[in-house]
Amino acid sequence: MSKIDNTDKTTPEFFIPINALDDIKTRKQLSPSGFRLFTGFCNCWGFNKNQRLALLDDVHPQTYRKWERISLLLGIHKDLKILFADHDSARRWFFSVSHDVPFGGISPFDYLFQGNKNNLYGDLSYLDAWIEMK
Repeated sequence: MSKIDNTDKTTPEFFIPINALDDIKTRKQLSPSGFRLFTGFCNCWGFNKNQRLALLDDVHPQTYRKWERISLLLGIHKDLKILFADHDSARRWFFSVSHDVPFGGISPFDYLFQGNKNNLYGDLSYLDAWIEMK
C-alpha cells in the first residue's frame, strides 16, 4: 500500500491519495473493504440489483453475485471471530446441530448449502443478532 503522510493533521487518517489506486497491490488490498462499503451504501439507500450493477459500470451479474457471496462469507468469518475466543470453539459451533431459527436441526455449516444466498444472509443475520445481544 502507498505510504500515507499523516504529518498534516488536516488530512484524515483514512485518506488515500488518488494515485495510490495506480498501484495494483494497493487496489487488491482495498477491494474487499471497498466492496463492503459499496454493499452497505447500496443497502442503506435501497438500491436494487440492476441499480447496483449500473453503479459498478455494468459489471457482469455473475461476477457481482460472486462478490456478494464472498462478502457474506467474510462477514460470517468476522462475526465468528468476534463471538468465539478461539478457532476451535467457533468450528465446534459452526459444525454442530442447532435447533435455533433459521437452522432447524442442522448445523450452520450445512445450512449454507441448503439453499441459495439467502442462507448466507441467514447465517450472517443470526450471528449479527447474537453479537448485538452481547
